[in-house]
Amino acid sequence: MIDTEALRKKVIDLAIRGKLTEQLPSDGDAETLYAQIQEEKAKLVKEGKIKKDKPLPEITEDEIPFEIPKNWKWVRIGEIARVYGGKRIPAGRSLTLEDTGYKYIRVSDMKNRTIITETLQFVPKDIYPSISRYIINKEDVYITVAGTIGKVGKIPEEIDGANLTENADRLVFNFLSQDWLIWCLSSLLIQKQIEQLTTQVAQPKLAIKRIQEFALPLPPIDEQNRIAKVIDKVYKQTDIIDELQSKYSNDLAVLKSKIIDAGIQGKLTEQLLEDGDAETLYVQIQEEKARLIQEGKIKKEKPLPDISVDEIPFEIPKNWKWVRFGVTTFIERGGSPRPIKSYITDSEDGINWIKIGDVEKGGKYIYSTKEKIIPEGEKKSRHVYPGDFLLTNSMSFGRPYISKVEGCIHDGWLLIRDLNGFSADYLYYLLSSRYMYGQFCNKASGATVDNLNIDKVNTAMIPLPPLNEQKRIASKIEAILEYLQ
Repeated sequence: MIDTEALRKKVIDLAIRGKLTEQLPSDGDAETLYAQIQEEKAKLVKEGKIKKDKPLPEITEDEIPFEIPKNWKWVRIGEIARVYGGKRIPAGRSLTLEDTGYKYIRVSDMKNRTIITETLQFVPKDIYPSISRYIINKEDVYITVAGTIGKVGKIPEEIDGANLTENADRLVFNFLSQDWLIWCLSSLLIQKQIEQLTTQVAQPKLAIKRIQEFALPLPPIDEQNRIAKVIDKVYKQTDIIDELQSKYSNDLAVLKSKIIDAGIQGKLTEQLLEDGDAETLYVQIQEEKARLIQEGKIKKEKPLPDISVDEIPFEIPKNWKWVRFGVTTFIERGGSPRPIKSYITDSEDGINWIKIGDVEKGGKYIYSTKEKIIPEGEKKSRHVYPGDFLLTNSMSFGRPYISKVEGCIHDGWLLIRDLNGFSADYLYYLLSSRYMYGQFCNKASGATVDNLNIDKVNTAMIPLPPLNEQKRIASKIEAILEYLQ
């Protein structure tokens, strides 16, 4: 899979260094453009349209992170653009969904370098005069300065002149490409400067003075336009890649689930006479269960209902057997000592406390835990050992994992102990199948969240193959899935 986000960042980084466009003599140089911007600014100051800014510090050699083309120039943002803040509505008042004619742009409306107009709210007419000066125009660029900091973009023409939140600023400029400025502000160069400033305080907010001091490389205007076109073209292409990869990923997930379902139906392997039959395996499982009951290691359970012909969802090989899941395993629920915070410990002598967050994304095994509990917590929990199966029984229910650690589980888990009737890999794929998940969904219940209890998992129907064929099925599934990676 292509990491399109990393590709986009790299393209912007190369573009603002002048490495994706040709420097043309006909462009002139950035020094001339810089002088033109300063002349315009001086004129506006003289006309009383803007205030004269305090001089910004010169850019030192230490601030320059990379070389730029000879006809470019390192500048501070405040030298080429003016930065103005937004304004919150008066305390105690709220925005309204009624269209008063005065649109108000919040940070939550700022997405994908533009404004999502469907979510806009409005300023009540009676308070509009108090914030009427704090607007943003379609020629400006916004930058978020609180909450999610550093998002930039432009204003759609249909909301030109809307009011701007106090959690964003606007950049006003002349003789610059708006799109180039947006891409430049989105670059790692500027985002790193933002990060360095905002990580220094507990509740960060990006001050106007800090934005003015950001250093960036200024190209001539024609090259700014070429840079913007190159980046825009790459973004359109990577958007297509994202769409295709998303479709492929979804199709791949369906394909993988179909392969697993085919495996547990006996469609991927040959049935061999030397494997014997599942009836013999079933008898062995019942003997093992009887032995453990006699030794007091597990409790005797109520008999499970027979499987009727009408319940059987698909045909299986003749030497397999339909059984209830509970006759092949022993299932227990985890336990949660409460309040759990009083049982958590940093001591090395603590017992591993296994949670769903300990599973790596897309993982099959639990190798370690982030937390431990004191030994007293074990009495109110459930102990598990390496090789035990864990099944989520609430929230994201019905997902199987194999523990590789000894520890305790909370009541969000079901513990499944094999009674020597399964290949571990086959049992994992069986529990991961769409067929089993479908049964879990039908059996799940709960007042506020779906959950599985032991009885419902026990009564699930499973196709039981001979042990040797289980191993071949798991190997076949793994080989196919590895090929599809």
